[in-house]
This record gives sequence, structure tokens and C-alpha cells, in this order.
Amino acid sequence: MNDAPDIAVVVVTYQSAETIGECLGRLRAAAGVAQIRVVDNASNDGTLEIVQRHALADARLRFIANPDNPGFGTACNQGADDCDAPWVAFVNPDCLVEADTLSRLRAHARTCEGESLLGADLVDEAGVRDGAARRRDPDFAAMLRSAAARRIEIAVDDAQPLQRVPAISGALMYLPRTLLQRLAGFDQGYRLHAEDLDLCRRARDAGACVAVANDVRVVHVRGVSSRSRPLFVEWHKHRGLWRYFRKFDAPRHGVSTRAAVWMMIWARGAFALMKKIGRAIARWGQ
Repeated sequence: MNDAPDIAVVVVTYQSAETIGECLGRLRAAAGVAQIRVVDNASNDGTLEIVQRHALADARLRFIANPDNPGFGTACNQGADDCDAPWVAFVNPDCLVEADTLSRLRAHARTCEGESLLGADLVDEAGVRDGAARRRDPDFAAMLRSAAARRIEIAVDDAQPLQRVPAISGALMYLPRTLLQRLAGFDQGYRLHAEDLDLCRRARDAGACVAVANDVRVVHVRGVSSRSRPLFVEWHKHRGLWRYFRKFDAPRHGVSTRAAVWMMIWARGAFALMKKIGRAIARWGQ
């Protein structure tokens, strides 16, 4: 009974043709998977055609084709609402799981006291670990005073198979449906970026354990979906960071600190946008 398929996997796609085929092939072969839901946010690069082929070959897989792009969190909630398995895994279309990835996360979750929100040890194609897999909550007021505070990555402790951290990456999140429902899913006020930090913080506030399974390694081919709209991504990334600050930390600070944080976030956002525009112009000139 403990090994029966009881995991629902939700994959949100946008311009993901480069990796979605392999992602879904691996998920279909993964142990423990009962349902797969793909929610596509108006891709036009052939993503949906690849998803359709997998759906025809596997009755566990169904897809939702959104006519527009309502955002990552909204699409995650759509996918989770369309299935009913007791465990839910949110997997990015550029994450390549192994056959035992999700079942090992399930085993870890069963050892936790109470509910848990778990991530995996994310690495790139060269095996380099992704710092976003283990993070502190961003302290924007501290970032005003110290550049060191801007680094929120936490060092890996390989002595701990399950390392408790404040936040994990939204590239792969595993949790019981009961916790997801208690949290009312992702905050749909974020378009993309920072909604994973938000979910982790609310999960901890609800008494859940947030942790990374250091012994479960997953390749994450980063940035596949964001390459097609880099300016859009940068805008919504910094908009998400401002929303996170307003929601969790702004009430603890005075007007001057809130104004300074706003200026810092959007100054960095403007700098990032200008860099991307400069790279685009340089490519057009070649």
C-alpha cells in the first residue's frame, strides 16, 4: 500500500519545447506517479503539440491550455485543483527527475513530524549545485546596510540527508495536498518569481517543515522558458520581490525604510533591464 501510485505532478509550461518532452518522459517513468497535469500558458513554440503526444500515450496525463498567460502561481493552482492524489509535486518543465526522485521525496516526507514542504538537490547539466535550492528569507532592510545580506543562499550540509531551510526553489516542490489546501495554494498576486519564497514562508508559519533532500539530486536546465521574454521576466521578478516585502516585512518598518527598499528593488530591476536591452541590441548588430 505504501508504494501505490499516490503522487500528482503539476507542470506549468511556457515556451518549453526544448525540454518538456524529456521532462514528461521521465515523469511518466517515475515511481509513485498517479496523475500528471500540464498547464500551458499560451506557448506558441510547439510545446503543446509535444504535451498532446504524451497525453495520447498515457492516460495519467491531462493538460489545460490557457488562452493567455495568467502567471506561474495561478497555473500551479489550476493543475493542483484538477487532480486529487494525496501528494502533490510541482515540477518545472526544465527539471529532469530520476525514476526514484519523487518516491524518495515521499519517503522523506513520511519521516517528518507533521506536514512538510520538500525540495531536491538541484544541479545544472555540469553538476554544479543551484544556490536557489537552499535559501534564507530575503531581508530587504538589511540589504540596504550590507551587500552580504543580499546573498540569501545557504551552504549545503551533506551530513544531513534532509536539511531544514527557510526556503527551497519553486523548480521542484513536494508536499501533501492537505498542506497545499491549508495554504490555499500559491498566492496568485505574483506573476512569476518570489511566489516560491512566499509559499515556503507561509508553510513555516503554518507549522510545516521546509527542507531540502540533499540525497535526492535533480538536473535543472535553468532559464528555458524565460529566454523568450527576458524583459517581461525581469519586470515581474522585481515586482514579485516588492510584493513579498510589502506582504511580510513592510509593516515592521517605517516609511523611510519602505521607500528605500522600493528604490533599491526597482533600481536593481532597472539595471537588470538595461543589461538585457544592451545584450539584445548587441545581438541585433551582429
